[in-house]
Amino acid sequence: MREDTVQEQGLDLEPPVRMEEEKEVMEEREVDERVVEIEHPLPCLSESDTQRIIKGRDLFGYVGIEAVLDQMRRKTMKAGFEFNIMVVGQSGLGKSTLVNTLFKSKVSRKSCTPNYEEKISKTVHLQSVSHIIEEKGVKMKLTVIDTPGFGDQINNENCWEPIVQYVNEQYEKYLKEELNVNRKKRIPDTRVHCCVYFLPATGHWLRPIDVEFMRRLGKIVSIVPVIAKADTLTLDERLEFKQRIRQDLQANGIRVYPQKEYDEDAEDRILNDKIRENIPFAVVGTDKEHQVNGNKVLGRKTKWGIIEVENVAHCEFAHLRDLLIRSHLQDLKDVAHNIHYETYRVKRLNESNANGVALSPLTLENGTLEKSDTESHL
Repeated sequence: MREDTVQEQGLDLEPPVRMEEEKEVMEEREVDERVVEIEHPLPCLSESDTQRIIKGRDLFGYVGIEAVLDQMRRKTMKAGFEFNIMVVGQSGLGKSTLVNTLFKSKVSRKSCTPNYEEKISKTVHLQSVSHIIEEKGVKMKLTVIDTPGFGDQINNENCWEPIVQYVNEQYEKYLKEELNVNRKKRIPDTRVHCCVYFLPATGHWLRPIDVEFMRRLGKIVSIVPVIAKADTLTLDERLEFKQRIRQDLQANGIRVYPQKEYDEDAEDRILNDKIRENIPFAVVGTDKEHQVNGNKVLGRKTKWGIIEVENVAHCEFAHLRDLLIRSHLQDLKDVAHNIHYETYRVKRLNESNANGVALSPLTLENGTLEKSDTESHL
């Protein structure tokens, strides 16, 4: 009886012992898994991942952060700002007229020069004229750089060199001001923010001089090509000519503003894609007003009617004006400073550090910057 009882008790105790053993094995496995997890930890969160966005509904009350915009606006209105635009093209394409139409004032060199006489220059001479334009309390120092003599000769070889040299000289001036120990609180900005290049309305393809100029200048300044005096083309001719120019630009690797790689977000991309579809802008310029349906409009009067400059059904001047002034003026300045000037600055400082000397003058050879003879011997 006693043995049977013990056997029965042994049979009753055996399952709990096995359960205990299995539990210990499971715990050991869990410990091993935890050890494995510790050996391969998750990557640490970066500082930006741990930042919390606190929006208006999460604030206890009004803080006043939005007032920063008003502060910036007041400061900008007091100081004003600068915009430097270069116009390039052969004589007779209406460069001065278009600039006057853009800013609705006599701002071109031809318009503000008394007793001006049109002469074809034997060489390319760059001339600039500056004005202070004020509108609704906002002041802007506008500088228009003209390039008389460009493309007017029988032999136009290397006619772009003075223009390339001028653009780089302005970068050099700004760089030297930046490197001064006691530099000015506000460095005068004479850098070219935009170059409007005028194409003759031939209806064919880009000329070799057009390709070479835009290919070289597109690396150092923002170029906006326009078809001058577009009213000499029919609508079908204009459309076909624009398509041919876009093909030429792409085939020759010419970069015109706005470049796709500078789009900051999807909103910018959508806006800039519309602009890129219209490049080059077919424009008409005039400073004369005419009556149309009881309203005064800027336009050119012909036998067949009045070509309204600001009517998008007649020409694309409004698109050009919006790009240069109303939507992308600040972006043009940002690209000039952050892209083109920065590229020039890095190159010059690297050359200076490599030679172990201070910045020295550079000479221009074949439209590119090269080290001067004095620098090469150091």
